[in-house]
Amino acid sequence: MQSAIPLKNVITWQEELKNLISDPKELIQRLELDPNLLAAAQQACQLFPLRVSPSFLARVKKGQVNDPLLRQILPLNEELKREIGFSDDPLEEQQFNVLPGLVHKYKNRVLHIATSSCAINCRYCFRRSFAYEENRCGQQQWLDILDYLHKHPEIDEFIFSGGDPLLMTDEHIRTRLSQLAAISHIQRVRWHTRIPIVLSSRITKALAKALSHTRLQAIMVIHCNHAQELDECVKQGLDYLHSANITLLNQAVLLRGVNDCPETQIALSHSLFKNKVLPYYLHILDKVNGAAHFTVHSNDAHVIYQEMRRKLSGYLLPKLVKEEAGQIAKTPL
Repeated sequence: MQSAIPLKNVITWQEELKNLISDPKELIQRLELDPNLLAAAQQACQLFPLRVSPSFLARVKKGQVNDPLLRQILPLNEELKREIGFSDDPLEEQQFNVLPGLVHKYKNRVLHIATSSCAINCRYCFRRSFAYEENRCGQQQWLDILDYLHKHPEIDEFIFSGGDPLLMTDEHIRTRLSQLAAISHIQRVRWHTRIPIVLSSRITKALAKALSHTRLQAIMVIHCNHAQELDECVKQGLDYLHSANITLLNQAVLLRGVNDCPETQIALSHSLFKNKVLPYYLHILDKVNGAAHFTVHSNDAHVIYQEMRRKLSGYLLPKLVKEEAGQIAKTPL
């Protein structure tokens, strides 16, 4: 039975943000889950808070603890375990954190930590322990970033990440893009965001215009793990972005109990492409503390991927990759 959790007169994305669910008790009650889950959820939230938008929650099936969307947001006692090989900084981003708010890991591109907040806290997030306080980006820090870009002509691509960068206002986005466009060697701007999926009210025609108003080629990498995440509001937002000539790609994470079977991955690729999004990456889980229970072992991942190769056209097949600290790019598997 599908959930029918109503959105309470949500008019704007800002208002929906004010109504994020952050109390495990409310989550469990609204989804009619076993109350015995509460104690562990409260304890896990001490390490990594619960955050979920009402619109995403509305896509979760009530009373089903194994719902693939619920598994991505429900705090569990497994998060309290510490596993060998897992760490707080699995990609060793700290060593590439050249300025507050700026990570320069790959030669031709830099990544900007534009915000520290998200509309949803995915329980497998590799930045769940990131040093956001040390990376706050005020006006002076942003000017330092622009100066860094001027001094590094090898950089031709600027990546907005976070947190979620689409939580910036339209005006803030327009200003920063105009400043980047004034740097001649910057050619492309890429947005890494989960907002089109989890806070679709944010995706408006005005935002799409703000994202595409400069000479810079705009690419948006959304993060969708399961076809169930693509409701009608999400699809409308993706259409706005596509109509603004923004290239839409998807990266998913292979997660145990969420999307670890070929049929689910194939359905996701078909649904994405139908909505003008090209499957891009399928990531092996980053080994961040608290997320070990999402691990899909490499042999199982290869079996899943081979079946995807057998049944999907090449343009529908995402690259199966692993991100490894110190490598020049993501490692294909």
